[in-house]
Amino acid sequence: MRLTPERPVRKQLAQLRAKPPADMTQRFNFDATDVNIVEQLRLNGRANNQQIAERLGLTATTVSTRIKRMEDANQLRVVAVSDFTAHGFNFLLRISVEVDGRAASEVAHELAELPQVFAAHIVTGRYDIDMLVALHDFDDLSTLLLDKFSTVRGIRSLTPAIVVDIIKYQFDVAPIEGRD
Repeated sequence: MRLTPERPVRKQLAQLRAKPPADMTQRFNFDATDVNIVEQLRLNGRANNQQIAERLGLTATTVSTRIKRMEDANQLRVVAVSDFTAHGFNFLLRISVEVDGRAASEVAHELAELPQVFAAHIVTGRYDIDMLVALHDFDDLSTLLLDKFSTVRGIRSLTPAIVVDIIKYQFDVAPIEGRD
């Protein structure tokens, strides 16, 4: 909304305060209470608002309001996490992709649609895309590389590396996509 001489300034300012324009982005800031609530959820994702409130010396309403505010701002989502092996995935690979003749973002989006691709990132350096891929069996690797990846236009080279051991895999902080 722009200020115009035809309408009284006070009325225009009141409307701006009541409803900020959609193109203005609001930055969400976690305070100590938000951080403590998130930590309690990390410790026990099944804890209810009352349990969290008792641990933190808050009311259940405060906890509920804070969680809702963080969820609405796409800053928090409580989800279940299971191990790769629980789904039959026995091999993890890091695959670096060099792109040629097509935008890396287009190639990354197409690769990300494959169910074996758990994460895809546009990166700087020698390669354009870095992916985390999970496979059920080692035999699935040739099918993935030769039958699936080979159909994606714009891939110049692939460099797969088998994950031998997971030293750290921190999953409690991740990008959260907006809800539809």
